[in-house]
Amino acid sequence: MKKINTIIGSIVLTTFIAIGGVFAQQAKHTGSIQVNNDNEAEYASMATISLDSAIQTALNQVPGKVLKAEIENENGYLVYGVEIVKADKQIADVKVDAGNGKILKVDVDHKDHNVHEVHEEDSDNEREEVSER
Repeated sequence: MKKINTIIGSIVLTTFIAIGGVFAQQAKHTGSIQVNNDNEAEYASMATISLDSAIQTALNQVPGKVLKAEIENENGYLVYGVEIVKADKQIADVKVDAGNGKILKVDVDHKDHNVHEVHEEDSDNEREEVSER
């Protein structure tokens, strides 16, 4: 019995360590341009790659149609956030480094696990569907 408890304890500990490592990796993405102030008006002049270049890089990583693209402060670094609607209707949020054009992170919103934010350009049907959730 003692041996089984030791094995189970080891499995649980290993699982927690693995989960912690995944969260640490997700939280650590950095960029090449550090943002020291929150003056969004300066972001465009700080970037060394263009918005068009960032969009093309994001589309090369995640094929689809661009829903939205913007320059932003992500964890203290200047990035382009490009939202792409994939063929399966999932939305991918691609973070592109505004200094060197490298992909920093890709998040995919799964239809059944997230709340959809409604924008003015959304259709009336989508508004009704979201308000029912």
